[in-house]
Amino acid sequence: MESLAPAPPAQAIAVLPRSSLLVAALSTVVEWYDFTLYLYMTTVLSRVFFGTGSTSLLITLAVFAVAYLMRPLGAMAFGHIGDRLGRRKVLLGSMAVMTSAMLATALLPTRDQIGSAAGVLLLLLRCVMGFAVGGEYTGVTAYLVEGTAPHRRGLVASLASAASEVGALLAAGVTALTVTLVPGPALDAWGWRIPFLFGALLATTVLIARSTMRESPAFEQQPPPDTKGAGPLMTTLRTQRPALYRTFAISALGSVTYYVGISYVPTYLGAVSGFRESDALWLSTIAALVVIVVTPFAGALSDRVGRRPALTLFGALAVILPPAMFGLMTQGSFAAALTGAVVLACVAGGISAVAASAIAEQFPVAQRLSGLALGATAATALFGGLTPYASQALVDSTGWALIPGALVAATALAVLPVLRRLPETAPAIRAPQPGHLAPAPEPQAR
Repeated sequence: MESLAPAPPAQAIAVLPRSSLLVAALSTVVEWYDFTLYLYMTTVLSRVFFGTGSTSLLITLAVFAVAYLMRPLGAMAFGHIGDRLGRRKVLLGSMAVMTSAMLATALLPTRDQIGSAAGVLLLLLRCVMGFAVGGEYTGVTAYLVEGTAPHRRGLVASLASAASEVGALLAAGVTALTVTLVPGPALDAWGWRIPFLFGALLATTVLIARSTMRESPAFEQQPPPDTKGAGPLMTTLRTQRPALYRTFAISALGSVTYYVGISYVPTYLGAVSGFRESDALWLSTIAALVVIVVTPFAGALSDRVGRRPALTLFGALAVILPPAMFGLMTQGSFAAALTGAVVLACVAGGISAVAASAIAEQFPVAQRLSGLALGATAATALFGGLTPYASQALVDSTGWALIPGALVAATALAVLPVLRRLPETAPAIRAPQPGHLAPAPEPQAR
């Protein structure tokens, strides 16, 4: 069984310097730059690594899907390291691997140079990247929650979600510039390498910045781990099952709203609603900009009213709004489609913002990264990687254009009872003290 322990004395809570928090919050830009870059470069990469056959595009997308499945494995490996050796080592290690993988991708030989082995090498590097990314977001989230003043956890943790959107927009801009400025034959010959080289440079900059970060004070205050006993993963499975279930449910909702309500929208606007590719991308870009603005407000709202009310509110909106918003996007009107895309993005961004702190607060410090790996990353791999494909497949097979919205609503409806019973973890709401905001409570296993 588990219980949420009483909050420790206020003076026992240490916080990290703003510079460390800023570096951690903004460094998720790299993860989502790479994630989005591969999807935007899919058609070019399919020609370069798999030729011009009819199956090349599908193979390139399959490489992405296989690599995505490496994320839970990476999360468990880095989670073990983080709970045993510290958060800082995870953040440095994962970024070092990502930097190397992006640089190696930029330098890969092509199909014209070494034949089908080029595609195999691309798959291997994408698996390495997926493994490294598994330790990224969970490590950053735990670091921000543990190093932030208790009454600002929701706001600061939400900045990691906002930075993710910045990375996606940066990938879109770099890809657009490359494709526009480099002629077609040159793009296939060498131009495709430019966005990956830029990504490697960006990752190197973040790695250097991360080297200045201090260790999480909450981790430093923990007693030394018992290296002879059960590892963090097994301890988490044995003592934190209710927290794992809650984290899986919250992350499933966050993933399905994000990947269907944001990532899938450009495809939906083009394939179902009949918008030109350029218009669909512009609509999605505007929606992504709105998410960047909305996300910190949602995180701050959870600090003020609590994680449970905020998640319940956004969960209820996820039940009601998605079918109607996908309906708006089928009307052929730019204004209606923009409204639908922006509303869906706001719901998804709100859930992701609050979830960033809420899921980390479900676990004690000693098993936090392991708990996030088992609960959050597993849900993301299942509900994030598969739902865009499932949405399009269901639309094609049923002919019902609103089915992506129904899929989001059904998931939210299933998760809503969990959200309504969620233990409140926002310090200022859970345990207010006379004259000051309460310090951070940490769940403890017993």
